[in-house]
Amino acid sequence: MNNGLLVVISSPSGGGKTTIIRKIVERDPQRCVYSISATTRAPRSGEQNGKDYYFLDDEAFQAKIEQGEFLEWERVHGYYYGTDLSSIQVWLQQGKVVLLDLDVKGALQVANILKDQTVTIFIAPPSLDTLIKRLKNRKTDSNEEIEKRLERIPMEMEKSKKFDAVIVNENLDKTVDQVLKIIENHIH
Repeated sequence: MNNGLLVVISSPSGGGKTTIIRKIVERDPQRCVYSISATTRAPRSGEQNGKDYYFLDDEAFQAKIEQGEFLEWERVHGYYYGTDLSSIQVWLQQGKVVLLDLDVKGALQVANILKDQTVTIFIAPPSLDTLIKRLKNRKTDSNEEIEKRLERIPMEMEKSKKFDAVIVNENLDKTVDQVLKIIENHIH
């Protein structure tokens, strides 16, 4: 068995998972790496290919599925998202803490595949109102897209019961501290 750790962080859209992961990598860049997902959706304002996501067209994404290049992949909100398998394997062999930002289905898929090396953390919003405010404030989704994302919340909250830990994200720094503590507990 490799000595790395896969930390899968999931939350409803707007729950703060990407921000939390970036803060963790900033605090411990020697040990922690962020696995960038591939997607078929268009970049949001300010997003860069290779930094935020690997932006692919449907054809390229399908080819990667057929070639078995994804650890997991899922269609969410009408777009494909996937996690590159080879980079995960290399990082785990190097003993890294690999952070993944996945939807709940993808998170549970990965936990099922790499049971002994994975910890799953669900980031819950303090309230539905807070989540709606966050989604609207980021100004990246239409009202229709926000509605679609909100429709998934009951399913996401139900599936969160299968996660190793659930953290309510009321305060970003405290949430990051809690995630780091969970990582430490799984490493030692």
